[in-house]
Amino acid sequence: MKSGSQYTEPAFRMSSETGAEVFVDEPAATERPMRADARRNRERILAAARTCFAEHGLDAQVDDVAATAGVGVGTVYRHFPTKDALIEALADEHFSWLAERARAALEEPDAWTALHDFLWAAGRHKQHDQALAEVLAAAPAEVRSAVIGRTRLDAAVAALVERAQSAGAVRADAQPADVGMLMCALGHVRAMGMDWERYLRIVIDGLRATSAAPIDPARRAAG
Repeated sequence: MKSGSQYTEPAFRMSSETGAEVFVDEPAATERPMRADARRNRERILAAARTCFAEHGLDAQVDDVAATAGVGVGTVYRHFPTKDALIEALADEHFSWLAERARAALEEPDAWTALHDFLWAAGRHKQHDQALAEVLAAAPAEVRSAVIGRTRLDAAVAALVERAQSAGAVRADAQPADVGMLMCALGHVRAMGMDWERYLRIVIDGLRATSAAPIDPARRAAG
């Protein structure tokens, strides 16, 4: 378990449908719940950190986060011993949210629709969390690689992609890692003030096998 976090090491099982490893959300039996006041402080600190990192990037200081949250610097350090630990916690939230969307998409019966809808959900989420995405891109590699939420996301996306490939809906040479790379590229497109929706449509068309029918554009608006 990481300092200042309630996350535990992830567990996986083999999917009977795809043969891929799928994340199983099984909390450790020894995990103790955080006190209500401590949980509220942690949430306030994370909310303040989002604001500070959005404004200052990696130059944001722990003192700024504490002042914005209305707590003492010592309270911040009790939850997050270093600034990297704070960035890692923000990243966990970011990637865990996306992982939940990917796992929910697996409930969609049509494999191509499931991947399509997840990509649009991820695009919209990134639109609201662009500052965090830029901070993560500049963060040390060891911070990015330690994020458990990213592990959950990778496993769920792999299941989405492989299921769609098995259905003949995604091109055979596509790899699950391509989705993350393409979404990062989409973030740079947005940072440049370009039309990210247009580029996402291009990305989706590039992933789609020629035998798969395009998705009705009205579905995007409803997502």
